[in-house]
Order: sequence, then C-alpha cells, then structure tokens
Amino acid sequence: MQIDAVDQRIIASLVADARSSYADIGARVSLSAPAVKRRVDRLRAAGVIRGFTAVVDPSAVGWTTEAFIELFCTGRTTPAQIAAATRQHPEVVGAYTVSGEADALVHLRAADIAHLEQALERLRAESFVTATKSMIVLSRLVDAPPPVAVPEPPA
Repeated sequence: MQIDAVDQRIIASLVADARSSYADIGARVSLSAPAVKRRVDRLRAAGVIRGFTAVVDPSAVGWTTEAFIELFCTGRTTPAQIAAATRQHPEVVGAYTVSGEADALVHLRAADIAHLEQALERLRAESFVTATKSMIVLSRLVDAPPPVAVPEPPA
C-alpha cells in the first residue's frame, strides 16, 4: 500500500489525538470529513492503523513500579514461546527479543516492589527461563509516542 503525505498527516493527527473527529482532521489536512474517513478505513484495512486505544497513566491506576527484566532461556526457546508465555502475565507491558547476552527483554509494571517481586517469580517459573537480570526504573526521562514521519507543509 502506498502512503502519501496526506495519509501521513492523518496518521500523525490520530497519534496525537485518536479521538479527533474526521472533520477536525479534515480541516488540518484540507479534506472533507468523508474523505478522511475513507482514507482511515483504507489505512485500517491495509493494517497501517491497527487500532485505537486509551493511553492510561499507570500511576493513576496504582501501578507505580516498573522494571526491565533480561530473560535468559534454554537453547531451543523460540520467540513465539516467549511471546505466548509473557502474554499470560498481566504485569508484562512489553516483551522483545534482543541481541547481546540475554534472549529477551521484558517490561513489567506493578503496584509496588512486593507486587513486582511476585510477578518476577511467576516469570522465572516459566519452564524455558534459566536466569533473569532485573533493572528497576527509577524515573522516566522520555515518554513519547512513536514518531510518525510527517512532511513539512509547503512554504
């Protein structure tokens, strides 16, 4: 699927505020609301836009502790096995295969250190995990949405 400059600007508008109306987005990209809707529908059908979600402040719901856990796994563990297992833990907010010594990196959020310890123990109990290395987050320095390439408007 070809994505043009208008599509990129529509995507950027949705990333900034997914609740924007098609009319508001249309005003920003010089299209009618129905034209924006058609483009959004096309982008969704092509899988470019995978969905819409609410971004919740974890501390507002009491999950103020977070950590990154390096997972070291048995030799034949596949990324699919790691993904399936980590999806079973509600504290896991991200899991990634990585280069380096560890096989995977898991991002956990929890209510407090005791909750984090319980989640870590459950993660360590997965049959393929041989070791872990934990790093507790002290503070977030940058917390930005993913970048969307948006061309500059003509001068």
